[in-house]
Amino acid sequence: MRVRSPLALIRPWLLPMACLAWGSYFAFHAVTGETGLLAWGGYRSEREHLSAEHTALATRKAALEHRVALLDPKHPDPDLADELVREQLNVVRKDEVVVPLHPGD
Repeated sequence: MRVRSPLALIRPWLLPMACLAWGSYFAFHAVTGETGLLAWGGYRSEREHLSAEHTALATRKAALEHRVALLDPKHPDPDLADELVREQLNVVRKDEVVVPLHPGD
């Protein structure tokens, strides 16, 4: 009777088991990985959050562009120029009354 070595018993199963382990590894990461199926829900909520933030920033950008347009050196808006001068130089006219909006100002 011929005795087979343990390696001879394992050899026929070695390649299929290696392929199964390799495929399982990639299947696991396809589901639970950083860009896997489970991460899609997080991406959807992050996209909604970023979309709302983009809308808010676009609105703010439009307001800032409008304000910059009012500061055109060729034709400045007199009201905005007066507001900026008063704010930066901290001056008022003699007939005006200053009402503090914040306690401690």
